[in-house]
Amino acid sequence: MTAVLVQLDLEPLGPHFGALVHGLNLATATDDEIVALRAALVDRKVLFLRDQRLDDDAQVRLGRRIGELTASHPVVGGVDEAHPEVYALDSTDNGFADVWHTDVTFMKRPPLGSILRPVTLPPTGGDTNWADAQLAYDSLSEPVRRLVDQLTAIHDGSREFGYYLAQRGGNVWEGQPVSRLDPVEHPVVRVHPESGRRGIFVNPGFTSHIVGVSDAESRAILDLLYAHLTKPEHVVRHRWRPGDVALWDNRSTAHYANRDYGTERRVMHRITLRGDVPRGPQDQPRSSGG
Repeated sequence: MTAVLVQLDLEPLGPHFGALVHGLNLATATDDEIVALRAALVDRKVLFLRDQRLDDDAQVRLGRRIGELTASHPVVGGVDEAHPEVYALDSTDNGFADVWHTDVTFMKRPPLGSILRPVTLPPTGGDTNWADAQLAYDSLSEPVRRLVDQLTAIHDGSREFGYYLAQRGGNVWEGQPVSRLDPVEHPVVRVHPESGRRGIFVNPGFTSHIVGVSDAESRAILDLLYAHLTKPEHVVRHRWRPGDVALWDNRSTAHYANRDYGTERRVMHRITLRGDVPRGPQDQPRSSGG
């Protein structure tokens, strides 16, 4: 990893997870500040900044400084022709995220992370919650960790996006047009490619089942992991206000947007950073003995 030459003013939201970043203007941040922000993202997993002045152009510029941008979504096109990278989550167009999920795990290469900002907020409600998948893994009992380290799971986007794909057609993702959503296999436990930490990598939004076990066993294991992942001590909750920006590491978190604002409108704009193929404990090279 690149050496961090500046120290950001971080206010931790818990012992291990989440932080408010004070005194940083994302629109004018120096290269060294961006490097520090990227390092803090891996360490704290979700970061929040207040009083930012980003529009779609500035959000895209910020994303390009942190990593390589993806298209808006494999199925849903960008907010407009000038911003194919920006995914608009608009409550008036079924733009809800009220199920725990990790973004786009139904593709072979899910995003590294996401950057989200509010465009239109309801008077009340609409908070977003993030769960720390690494802390959740660490707090599993050791026999359960041994079990899940060996497992793989199928992720399938057709339940959430199959109808949309059939009605409106897909987008271009990783340079290829998306005309169908084929299920993909990922490890149940993901080893973070930068920190080396292990985290739970299944989610109710897109994980359909565990490979090689019965349906009943799969449901029981997944239900156990979902309940454990979303325990209050693993979760931070953010109450949005205009000018906020959230960045999260998609390789080590899951999130959930509260749908508690009735008929009021909520619009969020998100961009995602290109990630890598998830690797599990079974994929790690074994060290040679001395």
